[in-house]
Amino acid sequence: MIDSTVRVRIARPSRDLAAAERFYVGGLGLDVLWRSTERVSGEHDLLMVGPPGGAWHFELTHDPERPLEPTPTVDDLFVVYLGAPVDEALVARLEAAGGTRVEAHNPYWEEFGVTVADPDGYRLVLCSRTWGA
Repeated sequence: MIDSTVRVRIARPSRDLAAAERFYVGGLGLDVLWRSTERVSGEHDLLMVGPPGGAWHFELTHDPERPLEPTPTVDDLFVVYLGAPVDEALVARLEAAGGTRVEAHNPYWEEFGVTVADPDGYRLVLCSRTWGA
């Protein structure tokens, strides 16, 4: 079984790692945990973002030799449980960092949060509720 201390990595392709970094770091406030710093033929360019010391992180990948087009659906979600009303200043910062506020596909997320598409079209939900496992 997987317990709560296991490290988790979520990987997604990106058209533009600099744009993804602006959104997730400059907009959402995550930290850059690691990035590839030089182009190595045959390898993906990588950007890893997340909270310092957290048990999870996003790995955003780009392969300039064989680009993969991101294929998000309206229900591919990264949900952040804020436990408080969504601060419109945060939404504005995400929009200024390349995000687009969109209507949620699931009415639950529309009722309890704000949905913002990242530069690749994947959706971030800022949820006003808390999560209790």
